[in-house]
Order: sequence, then C-alpha cells, then structure tokens
Amino acid sequence: MPIPNGGLITETNEQYYAGAQRFQVDGASVTTVTATFNTDLIFGSWDPTVTNYALNNFKLYVSPTGLPGTYTNYILSYTVIDNVITFAAAPAANSYVAIQLLALDGGSFVGDALGDTVQQNYGGYEYTRLDDIINSFIATYVGPHKLIGDIKRTDVLFHAKRGLQEFSYDTLKSIKSQELSIPASLSVIIPQDYVNYVNMSYIDALGVKHIIYPANNLTTNPYEVPLQDGAGNPTMDNFGDNLEGTSLTNERWADANDRLISGNITSNDYWAYNNYLTANPFYGQRYGNEPQYAQRNGWFTINDRDGVMSFSSNLKDRLIVLEYISDGLAYDSDVRVPKMAEDALYAHILYSVLAGRINQPEYVIQRLKRDRSAKLRNAKIRLSNIKLDEIVQVMRGKSKWIKS
Repeated sequence: MPIPNGGLITETNEQYYAGAQRFQVDGASVTTVTATFNTDLIFGSWDPTVTNYALNNFKLYVSPTGLPGTYTNYILSYTVIDNVITFAAAPAANSYVAIQLLALDGGSFVGDALGDTVQQNYGGYEYTRLDDIINSFIATYVGPHKLIGDIKRTDVLFHAKRGLQEFSYDTLKSIKSQELSIPASLSVIIPQDYVNYVNMSYIDALGVKHIIYPANNLTTNPYEVPLQDGAGNPTMDNFGDNLEGTSLTNERWADANDRLISGNITSNDYWAYNNYLTANPFYGQRYGNEPQYAQRNGWFTINDRDGVMSFSSNLKDRLIVLEYISDGLAYDSDVRVPKMAEDALYAHILYSVLAGRINQPEYVIQRLKRDRSAKLRNAKIRLSNIKLDEIVQVMRGKSKWIKS
C-alpha cells in the first residue's frame, strides 16, 4: 500500500477521545456499517447471554433520535468481518447506531447514562503498524532501478518480525508490567508472553515501589528432583523414568527467616543470627554484614521447572509489580513499532534481505550494515527519552552540604 499523501490522523475526535463512532441509518435497507477506528474490532458474539460475548472489545448501541440518554444496547443478530458490521435485519430508517470501544474495565457509550470511560485505543499515534511498515518498505525499496528488484512479501514479513523481536529486547519501549499479590505459596505464574524480567518491586502503603532483588547467589531452584533409594540411586517407574519428588531446597527457602541473612534482626533473632554467622561466615560477619545482602526488601527466584517466580517469606501477601520484556509478537496489539524507530526497522529489513542473497557487492552490504547500526543507535537515543530538566532535578541533591 503506498504511503498516503494526506494527514496521518484518520480518527475523528469522538473516535479517539470517546472511543465511539456513530452512524445515521438513512434508509430501511441499510444493513452494514464500517468501523474506522485505529483499533480493529474483535468479535465473539452478538448475544450478551453467551460466553463468547465477553470476547468483544466493543459494544453496539442504537437510538431513535441520537440524543444523549436515548442509546440502548443493540441485542439483535449481527456479524463482524474486517471491521464491517452486518445486521441480520436492517435497523429502523433514520435511527442512529453507535459503536463503543470498551475500556479495560468495561465500557459505555459517551453521553449514555452509564457515564464516560477511558478507551482502549488511546495513545496509538506514536506507533506504526507492522503491516504499514511492510507495505511502505515494498513501495519504497522494491522494484526496477531500486536496491531490491523483486521479493516476496513473506520474506519481508519474516525479516520485519525478526527485527521487531531483536529491537524489543533492548531498543523499543516493549516493557510490560503486571500487578500481583503474593499468595501463601510464595509463588506467582510467569506471564504468558514473558521473555526476561526488568524489575521486580513490592508496593508499600503509599504506592512507592521498593526493588526486590534476585536471590541467584543465595539459593536455587533444582530443575529435577529424583527420588532416591537407600543407596542414593534414583528410583524409577514402570516405564524407566525417574520418579520425581518435591524440592527440599525450595521448602527450606520458603520457610527461611530472611532476617538471618540480611542482618535486619529483632531481639528474638539475636542468638539465632550469631549462630548462623558462625556457621555461615560467607553471608556476613559479626562486625559487618555482606553489603549485597544487607537489605530488607526480600528476594525472588525464577523456578523454570514449575514455570513460576518464587519469593522469600517476608513478601507473603505483599502487592508487587513485575516489569518484564516480551518479544513484540505475542499479541496483535503488540505488533507495532514506535515511529522513532521506524527508520531503523527499514534499515534492518533492507540489510537483512540483501545480506541473505548471493552475488551481492560486499561494499553495498557493509554500507547497509553501517547504516543499520547508525539508525539503531539513533533510535535508542530517541527512545531513552532523557530530559535535561529531570537530570538537573536529580543532581540538585548532589550539592547538599553534609555537616559533621
């Protein structure tokens, strides 16, 4: 698809700010309306009484006059294909139909008695869809008298997705977060689209986050726990596979008094603490703790065997926020690129396509490689979003006089 000549904003103010689009049905024969949101419609069912209705990311309303307070849920049969809503029976002539995108906590039509809500398609202008990048790349770089004479769209799609994955790890703003509570089991399930963690924090009563550190040097999560007989040999089932037991390492860590490690002891811990230091001098000395363990925020480990993140006992019932990296391809809504990195992705696709072809001049490949690196570096600088006034604010504390 060629790059459009007109403005890039295609939604009306009502579509963007209210997440709503309405149509007047001019005649009794009108059976379709087409949504033009930047967000695609997701359709599960038209019937509010069935389970799949909850899959919809929109609601459909109808009004005889179009005036606020007159809209009611449309509960007759309809289908949705490629953002086109087709009614089984045409709405009444001169009536109004409204499509309302749902908020993350439900949705209602703007002006309806249920009140206004925050919609799902806010803030999308900073991104470009991957499909648009592929179309623009083919229109700009592929054809006679261009660097790429001919190429299949699937090849461009492959390199675009690979580039999006690589950029997601250290360039794009692809950090996701989940707010979770630590249950009595001291474990939470790793998110479905998880690739690596960025930060783990617990949230105090004021909403301030406190960093939770990995316990990599303190404990571990054994991947296999074979049951052993009296001679220490693994026991097996009738199929010759090792029988698995529960991990004593995990049990001991879950029951551990973390204050004996951090040094943040109470009077009741005093003798146990000194006895622990005598037996385990690595974790601290009588006259000073090991600095890397001298914190009271707690620790976490990643248990790859069970697919969970486990926490130290002092974090039970705490509210935590897990910030993690995905690869940018898990969901349809993820497959988009910040406009500040768009040029870098074009350079990546161009270099990757030509580097994988035979009989290409080496000087051309090297030039494209350098161009890719330079544009990727520019994208990182742009997306780092460093503001001078924020740096100045942080540095104010460095000028304080410390009185002795």
